Amino acid sequence: MLPRDLKASQFAAYPPEARKLAVEHIALLQELPLSFLPLLLREIIEYDWKFPPERREVENQFAYLEGHPAVARRQLLAGFEKLRLAPALEAFDWVNEPVQFSEQLSSHLWATLQIDAFRQAAIDYVHTVNSAVPETALPMPRLGIAVIGQGVAENRYHLFRKLRPHGTYFSQVKPEDGLHMLLDAVSARAEAHPAAYGHWYIDGGSEEPVRNQGVVHFSYDSLAPARGALQEKMQKIYQSGIGPEAFRTMLAGMRPAELGLGNLADGVLRRFQVSVLTEGSGTQVFATTFVQWAAREAYRRAQPVTMLLRFAPRQRARPMNELLNETEHKPELDPRGSLIDADMGAYYSWINQQRLAGADQASFLVWFEGHNEACAVGPGWARGTESSSAVDLGQIIKQIA
Repeated sequence: MLPRDLKASQFAAYPPEARKLAVEHIALLQELPLSFLPLLLREIIEYDWKFPPERREVENQFAYLEGHPAVARRQLLAGFEKLRLAPALEAFDWVNEPVQFSEQLSSHLWATLQIDAFRQAAIDYVHTVNSAVPETALPMPRLGIAVIGQGVAENRYHLFRKLRPHGTYFSQVKPEDGLHMLLDAVSARAEAHPAAYGHWYIDGGSEEPVRNQGVVHFSYDSLAPARGALQEKMQKIYQSGIGPEAFRTMLAGMRPAELGLGNLADGVLRRFQVSVLTEGSGTQVFATTFVQWAAREAYRRAQPVTMLLRFAPRQRARPMNELLNETEHKPELDPRGSLIDADMGAYYSWINQQRLAGADQASFLVWFEGHNEACAVGPGWARGTESSSAVDLGQIIKQIA
C-alpha cells in the first residue's frame, strides 16, 4: 500500500488522541512519500503518551507542512522522495507497525548505500521545520540539582572536577537538613509556576516525601516490582541465546501491564518509566545508571524547568545472570564507586540541561550529601572560583534559583 491509498478506518487500532490526530490530517498524510510517512506515524501512534513538548513538536510539523503549498512541501521532502524502496517495504503494514517499518527501512538503506542520502534529507527537514518555530518563553530559569554520595562517610576523591571550571566550588557547606531544603525549593518552584511535567524529583533509592503534588516523583526502589518482573523476562531471553536484536525487540515491545504498572493513573508517566527500564542500558540493575538515564530522558522529552536528582549506592558489578536475579540475591552495595559514578552523572545531567532553551540563564547545583562540599554553576556564580564561607544549601538556592 502507498500513502495515497490511506483511509481513516486504517487508524482504528491507534490510541484515541493519536487516531483523532491522524484522521484530522489524513489529506496531508496521503501526499507524503513512503520513505518519510511511517517516521511521522511512529510519532503519532505514541501521541497519547507524549509529554507536552513532544506533542507540540508533532503539531508543529503538521502546522508547517500544511501551512505551505504542495510545491514547497515536495521540495522540502525531495530527498525522501528520491529514495528507492523495495517492494517488501510497500507491502509492509507500516500504518500499524511504523517502528518495525523504520527498522526494516534502515536495513534497506544501509544495504543499498542510500543511508547518507536519507540522513541528509532528515537533517534538512528537521532544521527547516525547527527554524520556523519560535522559541517558547520559559516561566522561570531552569534549575537542576544533583545530590550525590549517599552512604559515603569519608572521601578522598576529587569531586566536581568537571563542573568546577564552570562555576563556584563551596568547601564549607552546612549539611544539616540539606536534603529537605532542596526538596522545599523544588516544591516552592512548582507552587510558583505550576506546569504539567515541569518539575521533577528522581531518587536512586527510596524517595523522600514531596510537599507539592505538582512535582513528578519516583524512585529506583518504588519501581522494584517492575524491575523484578523485567529482570525475570530479560534473564529468560538472555539464557535462550536468541541474539541481541531479538533481545532489543522484546524490550521495545514491553507494555506497562507486563511489568505490573498497568494501574498507575498517569499513563504518560507510566509509559515513561517503562521506557527508562527497557531502553536504558543498566537501568534495570544499577541505581546510578537509572537516575542518570531517567534524567537524560526527562530533559530530552519533558524539558522540565526544575530537576532534582538524588543518586544512591548501586550494587557491585557481577555476572549478568546474578545481576538479573536481584529478587533472590540481595545485592552488595558499592557506595564509594557509586560516588564516582554519580559525580560524572551529575556532570552529564548538567550537559543535558545546557542543550535546552534558556541555557544561558539556567543554574545547576551538585552537593555531596551529608558533607560540606558543593558546586554551583549559573549566571549568579563566577566561573572557576572557590568559596570557603560557611553557607547552607538554602542560601545557595536563593541566589541561583
